[in-house]
Amino acid sequence: MAEHPNNEESEQQHTEQATQEGAERAGSPQEPEQKSGMKVWQVITSVLAAGLGVQSSRNRERDFKQGKAGVFIAAGFIFTLLFILAVVGIVQLVIKGAGS
Repeated sequence: MAEHPNNEESEQQHTEQATQEGAERAGSPQEPEQKSGMKVWQVITSVLAAGLGVQSSRNRERDFKQGKAGVFIAAGFIFTLLFILAVVGIVQLVIKGAGS
């Protein structure tokens, strides 16, 4: 019975050690998304999905946790300009086709 408290102490030490090792691994290069933010394709797909109104809650939460506001603002601005230019181009094609 005297070994039981020692077992609890060794389990507690093992748990603390595992927690410290996990914290060290979280900052390691093995998980670059946690440290460096989002990848370019993730930002692009998030902006496209949000612009079209089909962004999922899971991705939106990821964007707020990992992304930077300036990156999304710039990407949204570029997306908006490209969208406007595409609409203007399509309208011009339709007008030219109707005038023939």
